[in-house]
Amino acid sequence: MANLPVAYKDPAQPVETRVRDLLSRMSLTEKAAQMAQIERSVATPHSLNRLAIGSVLSAGGSAPREQASATDWADMVDEIQSWALSSRLGIPIIYGSDAVHGHNNLFGATIFPHNVGLGATRDSELARKIGVATALEVRASGIHYTFAPCVAVCRDPRWGRCYECYGEDPEIVRMMTSIVSGLQGTPPDEHPAGYPFIAGRNNVIACAKHFVGDGGTDKGINEGNTICTFEDLERIHMNPYLDCLAQGVSTIMVSYSKWNGSPLHSNHFLVTDILKGKLGFKGFVISDWEGIDRLSRPHGSNYRYCISASINAGIDMIMVPHRYGQFLEDLIFLVESGEVPMSRINDAVERILRVKFIAGLFEHPFSDRSLLHTVGCKDHRELAQEAVRKSLVLLKNGKDSNRPFLPLDKNARKILVVGTHADNIGYQCGGWTITWHGSSGRITTGTTILEAIKKTVGEKSEVIYEECPSAATFVDQDFTFAIAVVGEVAYAEFLGDRSNLNIPLNGASMISLVASRVPTLVILISGRPLVLERHLMDAIDALIAAWLPGTEASGITDVVFGDHEFKGSLPVTWFRTVEQLPLKA
Repeated sequence: MANLPVAYKDPAQPVETRVRDLLSRMSLTEKAAQMAQIERSVATPHSLNRLAIGSVLSAGGSAPREQASATDWADMVDEIQSWALSSRLGIPIIYGSDAVHGHNNLFGATIFPHNVGLGATRDSELARKIGVATALEVRASGIHYTFAPCVAVCRDPRWGRCYECYGEDPEIVRMMTSIVSGLQGTPPDEHPAGYPFIAGRNNVIACAKHFVGDGGTDKGINEGNTICTFEDLERIHMNPYLDCLAQGVSTIMVSYSKWNGSPLHSNHFLVTDILKGKLGFKGFVISDWEGIDRLSRPHGSNYRYCISASINAGIDMIMVPHRYGQFLEDLIFLVESGEVPMSRINDAVERILRVKFIAGLFEHPFSDRSLLHTVGCKDHRELAQEAVRKSLVLLKNGKDSNRPFLPLDKNARKILVVGTHADNIGYQCGGWTITWHGSSGRITTGTTILEAIKKTVGEKSEVIYEECPSAATFVDQDFTFAIAVVGEVAYAEFLGDRSNLNIPLNGASMISLVASRVPTLVILISGRPLVLERHLMDAIDALIAAWLPGTEASGITDVVFGDHEFKGSLPVTWFRTVEQLPLKA
């Protein structure tokens, strides 16, 4: 009798059959290894081949080399994948990256506006298209998985992750979860909610995060405590997850934060009873970066406690990311001693394998080089430019309501452009761009606001740029108008927590200097509302909130010079003073 094909290797078999067959063949060590996600810097043939680690990720800024191309990335991921496939059972890895506003770790990729700007568009179809474009650029580099979207509801702009949120209103966030269908593909109408869906090789595994309540922490403190009833947690913070589940989101990341003092990384009620039970989620739940380690703070250095508390709570994959040897040793001990039930291990591995099979990784584990042309392509940059146009919010237009200051004259004789953010791709893009917290300067390819202005104005218009103007700037000059571009420096997570939300880098002083001499448009580049004092608002002629627009600043000049209308609406309430915060309980 001819040998029958191994069920898990047979793509004709149902996914659940393949999952059960493969699970039945795995040792405890192999199961534990599937539950570990490690950083690329510690990935080796031993960890992937001998241990059969389940997933690898790139931390923010962790790349094959400086300014690595998509080909460099694909070569690296494919090599790591080859190690995994040579393991005893040949289980492919999932490779993950924080592609949160385009493929932002990749030099030369299209960088879209951060989520706060997309929330200003209220355009769910635009969000879906951005998901499609992002998926193509991510898959071109060999990566299968993005830790996006963030569906937090930001209730306090002092939070350093405000810009990762679509808004303060759960209905805005729900609208923009359409990006899940862009990333993973749109499931058929009959697809059961909560069951993972990935359409094909042009799509990526998505991750709704951070479950749950991360945008509602007291005083906006990152990784802080959200104090509310379960009813409010459901009504405000859990609502967007329902939309993600309806679209077949494949993974969900647990929040660093606490709910009423209970860490989410060890919260069995929310992770297992609610998410997996009541809401019926069948994908896998992943920890945040070293998220379980935070659990040890009240328990000394008891790493075994961290592992048992998080896995027994219902977390399936642990973002280790470096101490995977200790993790595997301790997890195996906990299972053999009965502290972590084998049933919990099997549930976790079933979920991880389910996503791998649905994503087609067993049939197509390697990168698709035919997608390389999509990285930073013209169509994607035009989509990003459209997103910038639609995200702009007009906050003031003219000192006299009967005489609007905008649109500006393209043929103005002499235009003064000033400010730290006028010619700075890094500041335009903000955090999570090339590196974890982002940086200043020409960090990737794109168009700055100054470059966009120069491309837009007439041939006879003179554009003069001074990053930091002084009184001398105006001597013997007759500027038609000035454009002042100011805002926040790049930051991510706790680095962005701020109790003082004034404009950094002496932005207010510079605006006052310029506006006292020349009619002035101010373009504010920021991840949240900032303090705009009354005397400043009175001095300027027009003000635009441009958020963190990404690489395609021509979307700003499209609107400023009148080729398109303003369409954006505030995604978060603009406060007058920080003493008012939080405006949303």
